[in-house]
Amino acid sequence: MTSQGRQNEAIYHTPALLDESVDGLNICPGGVYVDVTFGGGGHSREILNRLGAEGRLLAFDQDEDAAGNILADPRFTFVHGNFRFLRNFLRYHGVEAVDGVLADLGVSSHHFDVSERGFSFRFPGALDMRMNRHIQKRAADILNEYEEERLSELFFRYGELRNARQIASAVIRYRQTRQIEETGDLMAILEPFARREREKKMLAQAFQALRIEVNGEMEALKEMLLQALRVLKPGGRFCVISYHSLEDRLVKNFFRTGNFEGEPVRDFYGNVETPFTVINRKVIVPSEEEQQRNPRSRSAKLRIAEKKGECDDLLI
Repeated sequence: MTSQGRQNEAIYHTPALLDESVDGLNICPGGVYVDVTFGGGGHSREILNRLGAEGRLLAFDQDEDAAGNILADPRFTFVHGNFRFLRNFLRYHGVEAVDGVLADLGVSSHHFDVSERGFSFRFPGALDMRMNRHIQKRAADILNEYEEERLSELFFRYGELRNARQIASAVIRYRQTRQIEETGDLMAILEPFARREREKKMLAQAFQALRIEVNGEMEALKEMLLQALRVLKPGGRFCVISYHSLEDRLVKNFFRTGNFEGEPVRDFYGNVETPFTVINRKVIVPSEEEQQRNPRSRSAKLRIAEKKGECDDLLI
């Protein structure tokens, strides 16, 4: 990687669990791999470093800003699209099956640090939060338009906030006197609920809930997981880095049981039928050294699974 490439990556996003996740792919030099969350290109660069001349990497990102990090490598294809359409885009590019899929579900540092994107409570700016700025609904639109019950469900389900009903009620009262447009408006609504010792966590949970709703993140994740299973070859590896319990629970259940509820399906003999072999029984987290170097990696959790072949033992 050139020094300019390293600089751009550091500015846009420092990848979490870089070596651990790419190691988990168990890369074959001539294989075909997919990075469904390209971002600053950190994971993609490392995958390319381990591929041979015949290897191929396709990388997805729905944010047009990520296109500025495209890698000049004949083995690399950038796909400007949502990973929920993984299989269709792969077929468009002539790929039916792949040897590995990597997903880093975290929001890029770039998004948190650019105030006009509205992802962070640290900066004043418009309440936008759209990963893909071609979609219509912004966070501000949700706060101004959703009914109280729907807002309450959103903050409870996606933010895991116990006082979701009170927050939803406060949103309704606030918007009766003025439009909610800026991060400062949301901060003013949340201020009475933010105890000093938990203020940052509570604000992060509320912003997370809105971001997930704006971008349809949980539905997109489910669709991507199902499609990745379809495109992976037997023996192919699937590495997923998640950053909050909602994502991690879905991935954990899917890897262990093949469904999102985590309910094991058993055959006639009582063996668990699942399409994956779980590689790491214990979730992989960043080392203390990495957490100090990259504080945003602290909540990262890596799970790795391998797709079973037709003759593999179904009991894991």
